[in-house]
Amino acid sequence: MQILTPHVYWAQRHGEIFLRVELSDATNVDIRLMEDNTLQFRAQGHGAKGDNQYEFSLEFLEPVKPEIHQKSTQRQVDIKIKKREERWWQRLTLREKKPVFLGSDFDRWLDESDAEMELQAKEKINKISVESRVRKDPYLGLKKGYLFMYNLVQFLGFSWIFVNMTVRLFILGQDSFYDTFHTAADMMYFCQMMAVLEVINPLLGLVKTKFFPAMIQVIKTRYSS
Repeated sequence: MQILTPHVYWAQRHGEIFLRVELSDATNVDIRLMEDNTLQFRAQGHGAKGDNQYEFSLEFLEPVKPEIHQKSTQRQVDIKIKKREERWWQRLTLREKKPVFLGSDFDRWLDESDAEMELQAKEKINKISVESRVRKDPYLGLKKGYLFMYNLVQFLGFSWIFVNMTVRLFILGQDSFYDTFHTAADMMYFCQMMAVLEVINPLLGLVKTKFFPAMIQVIKTRYSS
C-alpha cells in the first residue's frame, strides 16, 4: 500500500517550531514525538490525493520538548513544538536533504534578524505590562522629599557639632576639653532625638529597613553615646 504524505510547511522562532499540514477536515489525528527526536504524524483527511489517510515523519535537527500543541481546522492542522534550547536552527531536519513534501511557511517565515527583533519587541511589551501592574505609590514624591530633608537635617546637625569641636580645639587647645560638650550638648540632644525617627520610618513604610533592626541600632547608638 502506498504511503501518502501531505504538504507540510514550516517556520521557526528562537524557541519554537511551527508546522502547517495541508490536510482539510482531518480526523483521527495522531501526532507523536518518538525517543529518537522524530515527529510522527498520521490522520485521515482531504489532501493532494483526495480523501485518504496521510502520514509523515520528521527527525528534527536538534532536541525538542515532548509537549506538542496541535489545532485542527477545516483547512489544515497546525502544530507547535518548543525547542529545548532557544536558538536559531539552520534547517528543520537532521538530514541535510529536505523531504519533498516539506516547504517553507512564508505566512510565518522570518529570518534570524527579524525573529530577534520580534523577540525583543515581545520582551519589551512584557516588561511594560509587568511595570504597569505594579501599584504606583501616590505619595512616593512626598516620602522621598521627607527622607531627603531628614537626612539633610541630620547631616547639618552632626556637621555643626564636628566643626564646633574642631574650631574650639584649634583656638583653645586642651582647654576646650572642659566645656566643649556643654557648648554642643543641645545640638547633640537634638540629633539624638531625630534618630528616634529611624524606628518610626520603617513602621510607616518609608524605608525598606525592618522595624526591629532599626530599633536595636537606635538603642545601641543612644546608650553607647
